[in-house]
Amino acid sequence: MLPLFVAAQAPADSVKVWKTGGSASVNFSQVSLSNWVAGGKSSASGTFLVNLYGNYQKDKVSWENTLDLGYGLLKEEDNKIIKSDDKIDFSSKLGYKASGKLYYSALMNFKSQFTDGYDYKIDERPVISRFLAPAYITMALGMDYKPSEHFSLFLSPLTGKLTMVTDETLSEAGAFGVDPGSKTRWELGAYLKTTVKYEVVKNVSLESKFDIFSNYLNQPQNMDVNWDVTINMKVNSFMSAKLITNMIYDNDIKIDGDNDGTVDGPRIQFKELFGVGLNVKF
Repeated sequence: MLPLFVAAQAPADSVKVWKTGGSASVNFSQVSLSNWVAGGKSSASGTFLVNLYGNYQKDKVSWENTLDLGYGLLKEEDNKIIKSDDKIDFSSKLGYKASGKLYYSALMNFKSQFTDGYDYKIDERPVISRFLAPAYITMALGMDYKPSEHFSLFLSPLTGKLTMVTDETLSEAGAFGVDPGSKTRWELGAYLKTTVKYEVVKNVSLESKFDIFSNYLNQPQNMDVNWDVTINMKVNSFMSAKLITNMIYDNDIKIDGDNDGTVDGPRIQFKELFGVGLNVKF
């Protein structure tokens, strides 16, 4: 409610202190094989990405908002279409300048996905995730160091993290760290988030988002980590190539062990996406 109140109280010419924009891209890849003796499978995939931002800066008040959306599908020969990417990530950070490059700040972040996820290693393909199952809401109070528009370091000693699992079956199974039968799990801890944006060389830019959360109340040494890296390579006004990686470690998510006897437990999750396609900035 506080960001909405700030916006409502802004003067009529406040539009001049807003910076808004974003990009939308569709990336494709395709392989077609016929009588190919070396083996392999024909396949086609597509990923749709949207990145939006709206930033307010006037006097001592700073308000930054970002929304990152992604959805991808993959089809291999006669196999069913499967999901290759699914992401909803909204972040809002309100700050009031303390001194120099330091801001008193409040941050809110929401993460979830659009559609059902399945375990494709099992023939029955059981549902292992849904919209709002899980969903993560992080709310933090702290200090933000912003020496330039290319770098931000936010540190909060007072952070609440809410994990939601609204699906009955997943809730009963205690998925994503909630107690069996419960649909929510609250954590209190410390939070650190860094954001880096800069142009590596002409037409090649890098964006990195790295955050860590430590739960004061349960094994604070086992921190949750999320690291997103995006490299944009501009071909021309409407074509670009993207390399996107995402690394996640969450001590509360237990991943099934392999057939070699590895026990169930938390593991590093890693995803990489590379595609070439149409890109529109606005």
